[in-house]
Amino acid sequence: MKDPLKMLKQVQQMQDKMNKVQAELDTETVEATAGGGAVRVVATGNQKVVSVAIDPAAASDTEMLQDLVVAAVNEAMEKSKQLAASKMQAVASGLGLPPGLM
Repeated sequence: MKDPLKMLKQVQQMQDKMNKVQAELDTETVEATAGGGAVRVVATGNQKVVSVAIDPAAASDTEMLQDLVVAAVNEAMEKSKQLAASKMQAVASGLGLPPGLM
């Protein structure tokens, strides 16, 4: 059996690394566009939308604009989730856990 103090230290180090990654994800951003750049969405690595930019020319067709905004937000959220997953996987790899567990 492993030394409980050593295990506790490893858990604390993992928590520190995870907290650091969470802080990094708050400041790192991803960008997604739709409609050939008519709509641009920027989100953090923690899945928070920080900006939406709309080309004024796209505003003439409300229904199309709504679809473009939804598409851009969904793409930004997917990119954000991928960014977070890759960073968390890097933390987990140091623990010797199987891939996909975190």
